[in-house]
Amino acid sequence: MVFERRVPIKTGNRTSRSKASGGYRKRPRPSIVDGLLSGFSRVIIGIILLILLVGGGYMTFLSLTLPDVSIISKTIPHETTTIYSADNVVLADLHKEENRLIVPLSKISPTMRKAVVALEDSRFYRHHGIDPIGIVRATVVNVVRGEKAQGASTITQQLARHLFLSKQKKFQRKVAEIVLAFKIERKYTKDEILEMYLNQVYWGHNAYGIESASLQYFGKHAEELSIAESALLAGMLRAPEFYSPFRNPQEALKRKDVVLKRMFQTHLISRKQYQDAKQKKLNFVTRQNYKYKAPYFSSMIIDKLVSMYGEEAAFNSGLRVYTPINYRMQLAAEFAVEHAIKNGETEGLNYSQAALLAMDSNTGYIVAMVGGYDFRANQFNKCTQALRQPGSSFKPFVYLTALSKGVSPGTIFTDSPVVYDTVMGPYAPENYDKTYEGRMPMRAALEKSKNVVAVKLVSMVKPESVVETAKLFGITSPLYPYLSIALGSQEVTMLQMVTAYSAFANGGPLVKPVSIIRIEDRNGVVIYREKTETQKVFDTNLVSALVEMMKSVVEKGTGTAAKIPRPMAGKTGTTSDFRDAWFIGFIPQMAVAAWVGNDNNSPMVKVTGGSAPAVMWREFMNMALENVPMLDFQKPAGMEEISICWTSGKKAGAYCPVTSVEKFWEGNTPTTFCDVHGGGSRVRPDSATPEKKPADWVKDLIEQ
Repeated sequence: MVFERRVPIKTGNRTSRSKASGGYRKRPRPSIVDGLLSGFSRVIIGIILLILLVGGGYMTFLSLTLPDVSIISKTIPHETTTIYSADNVVLADLHKEENRLIVPLSKISPTMRKAVVALEDSRFYRHHGIDPIGIVRATVVNVVRGEKAQGASTITQQLARHLFLSKQKKFQRKVAEIVLAFKIERKYTKDEILEMYLNQVYWGHNAYGIESASLQYFGKHAEELSIAESALLAGMLRAPEFYSPFRNPQEALKRKDVVLKRMFQTHLISRKQYQDAKQKKLNFVTRQNYKYKAPYFSSMIIDKLVSMYGEEAAFNSGLRVYTPINYRMQLAAEFAVEHAIKNGETEGLNYSQAALLAMDSNTGYIVAMVGGYDFRANQFNKCTQALRQPGSSFKPFVYLTALSKGVSPGTIFTDSPVVYDTVMGPYAPENYDKTYEGRMPMRAALEKSKNVVAVKLVSMVKPESVVETAKLFGITSPLYPYLSIALGSQEVTMLQMVTAYSAFANGGPLVKPVSIIRIEDRNGVVIYREKTETQKVFDTNLVSALVEMMKSVVEKGTGTAAKIPRPMAGKTGTTSDFRDAWFIGFIPQMAVAAWVGNDNNSPMVKVTGGSAPAVMWREFMNMALENVPMLDFQKPAGMEEISICWTSGKKAGAYCPVTSVEKFWEGNTPTTFCDVHGGGSRVRPDSATPEKKPADWVKDLIEQ
């Protein structure tokens, strides 16, 4: 028996029954179409459930194979090592693949954070890793335009991609990106995610992270970025090389305006801020000709870091290296060297290289270093690597040795030809100009840089003693006890000579050169500190006596071209055939060496230490000492002054032709008057030219 269910028909509040059916309506039989639709729905639902099941299982499996996001906080990314000058100028950023400087979010401009969020992920603070609204919006826009015009990846997804995944656009990567984004969101706060993102992303020209980008494009730290600067940098993220202000400045500025408009539309900046930032002129950093500032010095520091920590740590561990270079003085040194080269070219003097090195005489700090001309063409550092003959700039070691043996600055020596019989054959030293002036005080011989007198002094005090003195003052190059050591014939480095002259400047203590003050790791912990090492190597009073003699070199000797309006001393140096020319001078606070020559050791055109190097030295000092106080050297004690006759070496009489006031050690002062010039001519002190009228010559001849 078949039962037919009758369904009541509701009408208002009453239930009516059809008369034909006894008050009940028959349920219509399902049609064939309804059956097909019902079956299709089940299939669709089944497929959806299957996809969800398979997808869920796949994502679960994928989740188990993906990295643990907690390692982000433990992972130490490659970070750029930075070398700083004493006045906080970045001299060099060292990195291999990635130029990156890590900074906390608090050190990133709020406007920079807003710009990135506005452009890359406006709902960043409202979603949990992925942005469904953003996905729908991007899909619609891309379908309408028929191309990929917008992306839907959140900042968290992009961070996951940067840290863990390849950048290939594959389905598996996209799914993994979503899974990791959820994991990251559960593990870290929004601010932590944004901080990691801003320190990871690429900003073009090998700059990774916002701090590196900010310094590279604007020369300022990320916390100092303005709204307009932030907008420009945010706009670069989609295509860093294309939107680079260095490569496509017009496109970069257009992109900046797009970002500013977006920031205004999302209420991150006011209308006035938007209009002001849009009109603001941006000042970009001029790209360096050299990879590093102070390139010779920076390269020396890099070599030192590699030897201390290895190449990987030196370039990628985020070290902060603080050096004593004074960048204002460094620029003055670079200008002086370049000017010397141009003058040499203009005057046809045939030298192609010049170098300058300055050192604080009290601390040993290297404050300026120019190791040559044109670092791109020649990286060989003439300050530290080149072994060159110092010429007469070596003579102070000879004269200091003589002072230590009891010889006084006023002791008379004869400037005349001499021949020595040595194991290598006869040796006959000559003066630079091949002329001889006869008898003169030792001080004047140094002032005039008389080669013959210097060799006679070496013969008197013994060459071994001169070698010993030079080594006490930091000359580490091999030195041999030959008479020619007086003329600077044995090779040394500029750094050795400046170290020695620094000891002259500060009265005897030898200070070790310092190129690094301290090194900090990426967390600011000091891991290395270079201490100032000072050792008294010579009697202060003897050094003070030498310095007084060297002051005479600048006041009226071979170094007058270097004279500056403050107490100073120095010595010129010129080697045979004019292959090297030096001037090394000092004030109480600093010693500086200047050199010109050629890498191939070819001769110059009569360039002496008193010409191009002395001028270069003076130009540097006039610029470098702008804010350095004027000090004088310590006066030597235990000496007596007396006017002497150059011919007899005794106290000058009224008619001695050539006289000067000289200093003698107490007990060695001449006590008798000149017995040679009973009726000699009266002259001015310190003058080699008699001051008298022609008629007086006749009178003197009659009296003699």
